[in-house]
Amino acid sequence: MVDYTEGSGKQYHLQVGPGDVGKYVILPGDPKRSKLIAEYLDDAKLVADSREFVTYTGYLKGEKVSVTSTGIGGPSASIAMEELKRCGADTFIRVGTCGGMQTDIEGGDIVIETGSIRMEGTSREYAPIEYPAVADFEVVEALVSAAKKLNMKYHVGVGQSKDSFYGQHEPEVKPVGYELLNKWDAWIKCGCLVSEMESAALFIVGSCLRVRVGTVCLVIANQERERAGLPNEQVHDVNGAIKTAVCAIEELIENDKRR
Repeated sequence: MVDYTEGSGKQYHLQVGPGDVGKYVILPGDPKRSKLIAEYLDDAKLVADSREFVTYTGYLKGEKVSVTSTGIGGPSASIAMEELKRCGADTFIRVGTCGGMQTDIEGGDIVIETGSIRMEGTSREYAPIEYPAVADFEVVEALVSAAKKLNMKYHVGVGQSKDSFYGQHEPEVKPVGYELLNKWDAWIKCGCLVSEMESAALFIVGSCLRVRVGTVCLVIANQERERAGLPNEQVHDVNGAIKTAVCAIEELIENDKRR
């Protein structure tokens, strides 16, 4: 592979190098959310700000922990994970937002994904479509444990990852709307909980890189509740999902130390 860094020792996109990040990394999408999450770490410092990738590193339970934003979608999320792995990271938790799909899921709930429907393109460049996009079991366990400790209203199950936000919300005006609508209906009938844009790629890339990956997302709203005439409050406060991820990282650190 061409060394696009020209010997700088830094990763080309993230501009981080060995020693800049910890084994444990929290991955928000929004770059502005990196600073918010970093406030939950001890002695956190900004180590890189490049493109959509904003990275802070601090400590939890005495272990180095980092936060790196990934931007929107699978392509940039996969770049972040590839380059963080090259710098020594091996455990990742995505903290994001999503839209509910089952009518019992309300705005303000959090969802911990066990797997994700691969309705996106990035993961297809890593693994055949038959290979499932699944979260790491230890990370899922830690996230569920954290949600219980924090008394969060949470759901656990399969999500859906797509590449087009407006393909979800305005499928009827798209030339392939017939396919989008039919598949959306199929995902709901299969019990899919939520829709977002990164988890499938992260789960597949994580499987290929042999690292641990999990996802916890805030449900902003639920278009299916709206369609059914049910109350559909919008919630944008991501602190509950962030606290769940931080608590889960702490539990993973403790488990790893015991091991």
